[in-house]
Amino acid sequence: GIEQTKMESEPVGGFTFDLCARNDILASTGLKKPGARKTGTTIAGIKYKDGVVLGADTRATMGQIISDKNCQKIHYIAPNIYCCGAGTAADTESVTAMISSKLELHRLHTERKSRVVTACRMLKQMLFKYQGHVSAALVLGGVDVDGAHLYSIHPHGSVDTLPYVTMGSGSLAAMAVFEARYRPDMELDEAKALVHDAIAAGVFNDLGSGSNVDLCVITSTGVDYIRPHDLANVRPPRQQEYVYPPGTTAVLTESVERLVVEEIPAPAVGLAMDVA
Repeated sequence: GIEQTKMESEPVGGFTFDLCARNDILASTGLKKPGARKTGTTIAGIKYKDGVVLGADTRATMGQIISDKNCQKIHYIAPNIYCCGAGTAADTESVTAMISSKLELHRLHTERKSRVVTACRMLKQMLFKYQGHVSAALVLGGVDVDGAHLYSIHPHGSVDTLPYVTMGSGSLAAMAVFEARYRPDMELDEAKALVHDAIAAGVFNDLGSGSNVDLCVITSTGVDYIRPHDLANVRPPRQQEYVYPPGTTAVLTESVERLVVEEIPAPAVGLAMDVA
């Protein structure tokens, strides 16, 4: 009995779902759960003739409020690998930073360039371990010794390998553009224009996406991170000034109270100085 109780009370490794159950019970009593900052998001990527083009919008939201108009959603993984993130902003940034750190140590140990499939395996295994509670939907792209690679990684750990992928709340609008206009072996300018138009479709048709369009072009010779590529939602100048002269709004009542301030000197604090 005592040995069994001791074994049950000792913490074990891995993720515990106790707090998830507790939060559900508290929510059932009417307590509102604290909200997380989410990226809303339209992210996308395509493979073209010489590499990969990734794209993302720059809006971050907290509920119905835009918390950041210029959020960076294309994250560094390795010199030849970048990753777009959708979902909870803290999760996407932390997951990509952790995998980037592990790949840096792997490169130092092996003295070889990181492979995109290695980053994909590490990301999907980490997300699967947490059973979707880490809200990170990713588009991973890069170029290594085996050529260009593009993956979409879902929060539960499943992976799609396709020539063009989209994720986020604006993914349907972006996918509509890709399915209508994508073709294999596109030129760079054509590929950049297609990814831009796909992200812009999310920006203008999805309330969770907005502001600017960022692009990242990855080839065997290097990376071209274009931030911003396009200012899709520039605020127009105001048509007129809303300045009113004093007295426009009538004062109905007025009350003035005099404040009497009495100064009380503070007592001297400290020991008398010895001058002997």
